[in-house]
Amino acid sequence: MRISRLLGIGVIIFSAAAAQEASVVEYVAGDEGERRPLHTVVPAYPEKARRARVEGEVEVCFKVNREGRTSRVAVRRSTNRAFEKPSRDAVRASTYRPLPKDKELSGIKTCRTFRFHLEAVTID
Repeated sequence: MRISRLLGIGVIIFSAAAAQEASVVEYVAGDEGERRPLHTVVPAYPEKARRARVEGEVEVCFKVNREGRTSRVAVRRSTNRAFEKPSRDAVRASTYRPLPKDKELSGIKTCRTFRFHLEAVTID
């Protein structure tokens, strides 16, 4: 018996063997403006939430400094607290393209939305 599982995030797709369901974390792309991500970290699906078959969505807002590091990371909206810490940690670990010296740093916050959902797996 072979069981397969897919984990898809935007254009990034990972596959691995699993038991019953595939847990998926999806980043909802938005307008990043001039600050393009260099390294985007995808939050891990919390194991307890996956076993309990809990799904949810988290919107995290933050600022990006001149060097491309995130700061003032905070959850703006969440459907389940279990997903908040992995989402905040993922944003903190992500980096952006540094701002050129001739550009002025804006005080605008950036927000990201992560959707955590489970998908049925077919058994061959």
